[in-house]
Amino acid sequence: MNTPEKSEAFYNKLRSQLYDTTSWPSEYLYKFIVKSDSAKIALLEAIFDNMGAVINTVTSKNGKYTSVSINLLMRDPDSVIKKYKEVAEKVEGVISL
Repeated sequence: MNTPEKSEAFYNKLRSQLYDTTSWPSEYLYKFIVKSDSAKIALLEAIFDNMGAVINTVTSKNGKYTSVSINLLMRDPDSVIKKYKEVAEKVEGVISL
């Protein structure tokens, strides 16, 4: 489990990389993996609702997990990170890729 310090270090590094490699605003692709639970998938989709997101889901071969890809226009790296934190806070057991 990540400690808050490690999480903040990760987000600071991500923020720096996003500023260095991308012109903002820009499209950003989020990728998550969750257990194939319709409530968790719906919650994940609701976090990005009304933002113009294109959401694709793919269930694993054995049906145990679902991959959720979310593509949308983000205004800056801070807004990207804010969404990652919101997902981590609200969706139990989510894996961010």
